[in-house]
Amino acid sequence: MDNKPMIRSNICINSHPIGCAKETERQIEYVKSQKVKRGIKTAKEGGKAPKFVLVLGCSTGYGLASRITAAFEYGADTIGVSFEKEGTETRCGTPGFYNNKAFDENATKAGLYSKTFNADAFSHETRKTVINEIKAQGKKVDLIVYSLASPVRSDPDLIDEATGQHVLYKSVIKPIGQNYGGAALDIMTETLSEKSAEPANEEEIANTIKVMGGEDWQLWIDAMLKEDVLAKGCRTVAYSYVGPVLSHAIYRNGTIGMAKKDLEATARKLSDKLKAAVNGDAWVSVNKGLVTRSSAVIPIISLYLSVLFKVMKAKGIHEGCIEQMERLFAERLFTGADNGAGEVPVDAEKLIRIDDWEMREDVQAEVDVHMKAITQDNLKEHCDLEGYRHDFLATNGFDVEGVDYDAKI
Repeated sequence: MDNKPMIRSNICINSHPIGCAKETERQIEYVKSQKVKRGIKTAKEGGKAPKFVLVLGCSTGYGLASRITAAFEYGADTIGVSFEKEGTETRCGTPGFYNNKAFDENATKAGLYSKTFNADAFSHETRKTVINEIKAQGKKVDLIVYSLASPVRSDPDLIDEATGQHVLYKSVIKPIGQNYGGAALDIMTETLSEKSAEPANEEEIANTIKVMGGEDWQLWIDAMLKEDVLAKGCRTVAYSYVGPVLSHAIYRNGTIGMAKKDLEATARKLSDKLKAAVNGDAWVSVNKGLVTRSSAVIPIISLYLSVLFKVMKAKGIHEGCIEQMERLFAERLFTGADNGAGEVPVDAEKLIRIDDWEMREDVQAEVDVHMKAITQDNLKEHCDLEGYRHDFLATNGFDVEGVDYDAKI
């Protein structure tokens, strides 16, 4: 079959299997090179790096990059959980399906244990299956990465009497208390348009917190503590985003922001619980804004990111998902002797700030100048359109170096 990118409303609705695999392998090679540069010692090499890692939401973006870093830089055996659609004879699967496949194949070649569950991470059944697999391996987990990004979540404990099915919550990307509007960038047509969003109602706010807040993260930790599958000193980290003031109305102070604040409150509770049970800890890491399958559909974010990329590349400090997660592991989570768990630098709210380069005063000042000057006629002057478009397409396996896109697959 032919396979070209199909774009609808800033969303790529198909994927390229070979491109996804190549992009996954590119990230693997990057962390291998960083291992050499930093002198990282795996447990097998006499280091104190994590040995067994669980990644919830392992298939794309920060979750995939975390799993790659844990395995190929720190030598960890890994379990990953994500819900993906497999390809059929007439239609390709989701990008994450091919990313997971490429990861498992490369991990096996490297002599690493790797198990990927294509399952609903929100369900109690999946938790039980994963915990049973951990027990079967005769090991305990020393790092849990929570990187689930889903528009919906089924309640594992609540049944809708009318349908007999689990209650389903749907998240929304909306402001709270006021309308929000601004310029949006269609990266494929290079056109600006005005987009607006009406404020969320109380039910939408509550549902978004149910989907993207900390409730499910806590269910995972509680279940694993109960079944005694957490190693002494076990750590867990979840991911968030704060971003610039210009996006706060739709993000930080909007429905997603409310969910992320719930996630941060959960981290504080889990920190106390883990310290008492296994001398562990929990954090939320605030990461840099990047092109992901979710960020591309948030109003104004695509325009902001295209400007941010231009500014940060000019300063030599631009990072993608894999660079961010590699730095998170090496310079935040595992800073101790022999790459063990050291002191984790955090801000006043106990948040890990790996968005520190994005939020530098000089970076944001330059971004602000560009944002105020943008018009339809000068987009290329102020935006990194090519770089943003590449990242957007590469997330789905397109525009990846070394792939023949004219060949049938």
